[in-house]
Order: sequence, then C-alpha cells, then structure tokens
Amino acid sequence: MTTDAKLDLENTPPCREWWINCGAEADEEIREIDRLEDELSPLPENITRIRKLISTLELCHHKAERWVMNIIQAIGQGDASKGLGTRAAGEMHPAERDWMNACTALSSWCAGQPAASVEIEIAGRPARDLLSKLGERSALKEWQVQRVIERIREYIGWPRSLHDNDLVYVFLEECGGDWEPPGDAQCPERYREHEDFWQQTMRTRIHDTVDGEPADVSLAVAIDIMFPCNWNFMGNLEIVFGAIGGELHPAQPLTVCARNIRRAPIRERMQTVSRTLQYALGHQGSEEKEVDRALLELLGEITAPKRWLVASLDKTIRLQLGL
Repeated sequence: MTTDAKLDLENTPPCREWWINCGAEADEEIREIDRLEDELSPLPENITRIRKLISTLELCHHKAERWVMNIIQAIGQGDASKGLGTRAAGEMHPAERDWMNACTALSSWCAGQPAASVEIEIAGRPARDLLSKLGERSALKEWQVQRVIERIREYIGWPRSLHDNDLVYVFLEECGGDWEPPGDAQCPERYREHEDFWQQTMRTRIHDTVDGEPADVSLAVAIDIMFPCNWNFMGNLEIVFGAIGGELHPAQPLTVCARNIRRAPIRERMQTVSRTLQYALGHQGSEEKEVDRALLELLGEITAPKRWLVASLDKTIRLQLGL
C-alpha cells in the first residue's frame, strides 16, 4: 500500500451510527446521504423514528421483505407508529412455532430419546429426519446439540427457566467479519468443564462455498451465528446437525447472518425495490418500466426528509445484498 493510500484510509471518516447494520466504511455515496441529513438538522422526531427502523433492518431475516414494505409505508406517511413488525400482541408467527418445536425435539434427543421415536414436526418435516443426521449418540454430540438448543432458546425466550441467566447464550467464540475466531481463542469459563468438547467443536470445519467460491467455517462459529430468524433456518440447522454427525461437505452452503446473503430469496425483489427507490430520487439510468408503481404511490411526493430516508434505505439494501 502506498503512503498516500494509507493516509486516505486513515482520513476516511467512520460511518455514522445510522449505518450500523451495513458494516461499511463511509464511501462518497454515504457521505452525500449524510450531507442530506445535515441539511435537515435538527431532525424532527418523526423522521428520526423512521431512520431508526432502517438502521435495524436485516435482509437475512425471514420477514425482511415485509419490513422493507413497512418502512416504505412509514416514509410515505411521514411517521412510524411502531417497530418493523405489524403483529397484534400475543399473536405467534408460524416460524416461532417451528423454533419451539425444534427446541422440544432436540431436548428430547438430549434426554436420551432415540431419534426415530421423536414424533414432532418442524416446518412440516418430521424431526426424526433431522435428528437422524446426528448419527450414533455420544457425549460430544449431546454437548454440541445442547449448544444449539441454547442458541435457539436465547432468541425465542422459551422454555423459560427459574434462572434468568439460563436464557443468556454464551458464544463459543467471538468471530470477526471473516467468520473466523482469533488464533489465540480461549475457552469461555462457561465451557471449561468440557474444554475438550469446546476444542473439538472449534476444530471441526464445515467445507462449503461463499458466493460460489470454496470456503470453510468452524462448527463453533456456525452454531454461534445460527439465529433462528434467518430465512434459511431449517437448511442451516440441517447443515449443522450433519456436521455434528460427521458430514462436513454439505450439498448446500451455510447461509447464516450475512454469509451467503446473496442466496436470499428476496434478492430479486429487493433489486426491483432498489431501482424503484432510485427512480423516486430521480437518478439517471432508472427506467420507469423497471420500477414498482405501487411503491412509488406509497412514497408520494419526495420532500427533503423523504429524500434522505429513501436514499438511506436504498443504500442499506444495496450494501447488505451486494447489489
């Protein structure tokens, strides 16, 4: 790297907190969007509420498309009366039932019940099919499956224990943006009693692809970032259980969090949304025939606050999906 390049890197301003869900440095486009914000200062509370929604958007979520639509509607209306979701209190999404069933099935297996006798369905599939991937039972496998249960339980808060700390998942190891734990990783105190299991889980590698290129990832990391809200939760669970059972070359790649997010089924739809947002902003190259007229109607006339919000949403979508 040249001296000038190093200076440019050092002088690159960090992204504002609004961009926390994008994991990117402030490029010229982001700085231009930030300047739109500066022109609105001080921000009205209603505009701030909408921008906060954009900052919490994660396109790997199984309800991401609905959330994007809710944000666009909020921009058009000029305010957000609630968060990204639209459910009534007490209402359960079908996916949440699947997560609970997964916990029940895995807990039954850990308690000693044979995989073939677990009569529960997860996302319309017999749990025994998933559990059969674990192979012959061992203490190591039971320990690893228990970590998966804890990962799911922390997210859904079920089943609850008399001990609140039981719902706090302790990461096997914190990984960086490259999905790799540091070389000097130490066993967390929570797992010291079975440090040998921890070490074996850390060393086990799942060999797949990332964006079509050969890759591999530690089983420990795969468990740590296997959030049930992911659009491919069942597929990821199958890969992790296969790895626990010894199958380390899955037919499909692991798609946890932003890893392989380009495979997300909403990608094509989000391309249309992005083109529509850019058309609303009057960007050159955005043709009317490639946009969603219904979204334009929701947005309405583009005012200065809307311009900042629409540009922020478009950039967030493109950064997260690599468009």
